[in-house]
Amino acid sequence: MKYAFSKYSFLRTLLLISIAGIFAGICMPSFAKEEKTKIAPLQKQLADVEATTGGRLGISAVNTANNERIQYRADERFPTQCTSKVIGVSAMLKKSMTNPSLLQEKIIYTKKDLTNWTPITEKHVADGMTVAELGAAAIEYSDNTAMNLLLKKIDGIQGMNHFARSIKNATFRQDHDWPAEAMSGGPGNITDSATPASMEESLQKLALGNILAPYQRNLLVSWLKNNTTGNARIRAGIPKNWIVGDKTGTGFYYGTTNDIGIIWPPQCAPVVVAIYYTNDKKDAKKREDILAATTHMVLQDFAKSDACIRKNLS
Repeated sequence: MKYAFSKYSFLRTLLLISIAGIFAGICMPSFAKEEKTKIAPLQKQLADVEATTGGRLGISAVNTANNERIQYRADERFPTQCTSKVIGVSAMLKKSMTNPSLLQEKIIYTKKDLTNWTPITEKHVADGMTVAELGAAAIEYSDNTAMNLLLKKIDGIQGMNHFARSIKNATFRQDHDWPAEAMSGGPGNITDSATPASMEESLQKLALGNILAPYQRNLLVSWLKNNTTGNARIRAGIPKNWIVGDKTGTGFYYGTTNDIGIIWPPQCAPVVVAIYYTNDKKDAKKREDILAATTHMVLQDFAKSDACIRKNLS
């Protein structure tokens, strides 16, 4: 892939997305073998982003129009946080393909089941929720109680990991339920983690492929499109008239800020992107602005070889 993203335009992008603040140190990337001999300009600019924060950025994106890929630290592990809910909810949707009544099954729970983030489930303690409603709450609002209740329908955390392996995601690992998983991260900690490449590939298979039947796949895509937690991340890096379906993830510590999503430019093939950011400092702040700026940079680069994206960005 040929990159020609200038430093001036990169800095202008950061300004437009309002990246500001103090330069907190340098974390140089570990490039793949071919990248050691010739570092692409865009990857150099991504390294500059890391240098402004002292953090680590992982990206895997594919333009499905021509299968062109942009990757940076794509095979390194990052804490997934709530982006992993896409795997868990999809496992439930897959199971419903052989159990048609599953989605309408009513789940009754109590106040004792509520966790730290329950924007939807806390409203239905008295009447319960269907499995489909819990799936929507887990994706659209990242409701932790909803995801924990769904675990009981997919053989728990072990069921999530088994489903990930069944769709050829060999790096995904879920070790805790919610919100305990949000405490993962930090040097040497690989619990509740995956690689950006594996999550991008899994999202593409689940939202655009044939692993899920059309009905289940359409449910997942509609829930992703209705997500309420990602307005400052991938969605902030694209034109307002584009469509996005995404799932965010945020850690309690280490500034972990994630988003995985599908982007539909008007009348163009979709772009699938997974962006992960984390820091070794436990008290580091989340950086939604970096995810927005990175999204914009990736699309600008795809536009060089895709006239449809280029037209919609102009």
